[in-house]
Amino acid sequence: MTILDSRCRRWLAAGLLPLMCGGALANDFPTVERVLYVQECMRNFPGPNFEMVNKCSCALDHLASEVSYDEYVGMSTIVNALSIGGERGNDLRDNETLKPQVARYRALQAKARSACFLGSGPR
Repeated sequence: MTILDSRCRRWLAAGLLPLMCGGALANDFPTVERVLYVQECMRNFPGPNFEMVNKCSCALDHLASEVSYDEYVGMSTIVNALSIGGERGNDLRDNETLKPQVARYRALQAKARSACFLGSGPR
């Protein structure tokens, strides 16, 4: 066992493993998706570049520790599709079966923003 392994075991016991060991047990999101998420986050939360890269990366790591990549894609696709105007958008907005996923996604985003000190919502 290496020193890192023993540290990660202690952080696991304290519930800090995803934050302290680089998301070692978190669901693995593709690198491109991580980059796109961080870029969008930085557009929504302007600030000092280095600080915001770290905060936005933290938010994605937090999300990845809560849901699988496939769940994330499904929820984010639904939320993004809600912005479609006209009848097609209304069909999605009025669909009761999608509302729990939308609520869960928004709650996860709020929890990640809070945990990573990003503020209340996109600007």
